[in-house]
Amino acid sequence: MKAIEQRLPQDFDKSFVVFRETGKYFPCPRHFHPEFELVLILKSTGRRMVGDHIGYFDEDDLVFMGSGIPHVWINDAQFMNGEAGYPADAIVIHFMDSFLGDKFLSIPEMENFKNILRTSSRGLAYHGETRTRINNLMKSMLTMSGLKRLSALFEIFDILATSAEYEVLASPGYTQVELKASDRFGKVTEYIMRNFDKEITLPEVASIANMAVTTFCNFFKDHFRVTFVEYLNTVRIGYACKLLADDDHNIVEIAYESGFKNLANFNRQFKRFKNMTPTEYRKTIGA
Repeated sequence: MKAIEQRLPQDFDKSFVVFRETGKYFPCPRHFHPEFELVLILKSTGRRMVGDHIGYFDEDDLVFMGSGIPHVWINDAQFMNGEAGYPADAIVIHFMDSFLGDKFLSIPEMENFKNILRTSSRGLAYHGETRTRINNLMKSMLTMSGLKRLSALFEIFDILATSAEYEVLASPGYTQVELKASDRFGKVTEYIMRNFDKEITLPEVASIANMAVTTFCNFFKDHFRVTFVEYLNTVRIGYACKLLADDDHNIVEIAYESGFKNLANFNRQFKRFKNMTPTEYRKTIGA
């Protein structure tokens, strides 16, 4: 299931898009776009794919996605067959990071929000009180205009920037986030992203961080909350998921192109991270 680029039309007198998507089911195919996107499900159930993450949605599901990440919401069979008895219904917000000018994100007050924009490159599913507050604001925005509408969006930005009530969806390897090369954390991540398809040893990557191996292992676990090997495998599995969406690659080729040296280990790690085999994953996404 290859993703297509899709753009929403924008009114000439508005700086961002708020719209309601309703019908028997959500018809949009797997797609991506340069805009950031908030999706609130009002009614219906089904599966959602954000990058290489496959999850399930129902009423009040709320996901925030960064620029360029492929995604799709697929309704359950009763909606596709017209047997649900009520329509699929959602509210969507689209905005560009420069919608208020190129210097908008450079002001000090936006620093926390810039951080969450970076994290959203993997998709974020919100829950708890955060979800309730944002859902209420998004519902109210449908009847707002002018400064009230913009003010509500700013309130959402503030909630997003200060909340820890979210789950990161796509694996680290699915989208390559730009990181500052001068930052030790960024140097290590960038090196992994550029070399995950090759053999990477602990001494090798520890030298990138200018650390002893033991110190590096502790540093990595503290910052990433997983071991270096676990993180590297998530990157490789994320890349494998991208290749599995393309019929041009068979599973053996995908295993080696993703950095695994044998098929058995690839299958074992894939099942561990995705709770299904590579073949089952390919069938699930319709590739």
